Amino acid sequence: MNEIIMDTCSLPAVISGAYEVASNPFVHANRIVDFNVLIYVTDGYICVTEEEQDYIIQKEELFFLKSGLHHYGKTSIPQGTSWYYIHFRTSPPASCCRPFAIINEPGNQGHVPNDAAYSLPLPKHSYVPESSQAAKMISRFINYMNSTDPLRRWNLNAGLFQLLTECAFCSGSLLSQKDSLPDQICRFLGEHVQEPFHASALEKHFHLSYKHMAACFKKATGTTIQEYHTQQKMNLACKLLRSTLLPVNEISLQLGYQDMLYFSRVFHSHMGLSPSAYRKRLWI
Repeated sequence: MNEIIMDTCSLPAVISGAYEVASNPFVHANRIVDFNVLIYVTDGYICVTEEEQDYIIQKEELFFLKSGLHHYGKTSIPQGTSWYYIHFRTSPPASCCRPFAIINEPGNQGHVPNDAAYSLPLPKHSYVPESSQAAKMISRFINYMNSTDPLRRWNLNAGLFQLLTECAFCSGSLLSQKDSLPDQICRFLGEHVQEPFHASALEKHFHLSYKHMAACFKKATGTTIQEYHTQQKMNLACKLLRSTLLPVNEISLQLGYQDMLYFSRVFHSHMGLSPSAYRKRLWI
């Protein structure tokens, strides 16, 4: 499929970009180039062939041509067709990169794993509504390329990385994956980490019995729903103890514990020392 792969180990390098309107009918150039091309059509259509595969990119469609391949036109592109394009280069994915997948991770950890190097394919050909975030980012990016900002050359590659990431997610290939019930429960608990645990809140949200949810969650994760929620609270407690000067009683209240002594006992059972001792150890 000739996909372009981006990764978290290197930024793409911007070469050029613009918004174009065809003043006359024309045929795509016959060429092999050493850069990738992002094409987003805003009106009309563009016909292009890549390695004998014919494509028609219509209004509100996004397309990527890959560097090093033979690109040419067979059919005329009509007058009035308008589109954005960006020429850019990418490095081959690093050997340490793993395919990126969306998962529900424990929140509030405050750190990134040592092996957090991921790769992500860009969508070859996808529908991107003009009202979407990706389409708006393409327009803003081209406007910024033409700006007089003295930091423009420094910011362009980082901006393109964000833009390409949005394009990859906007394609739906990753986001269309339906979360499992345990994944949805994890996300719900993460969003309510500062609230006391109530089984009834889960039942009201998911319209399922807590007994059924608890069995599914235990089978998938090896822990109970309440234990998971408590662990998220302790992760957040550690973060607050590390990064703020809030007193322990204030942290206890922020995490939904009205009794500071009970909070301290729970923290000790999970971390092996009291909140005060945990904070003091950071300054040793």
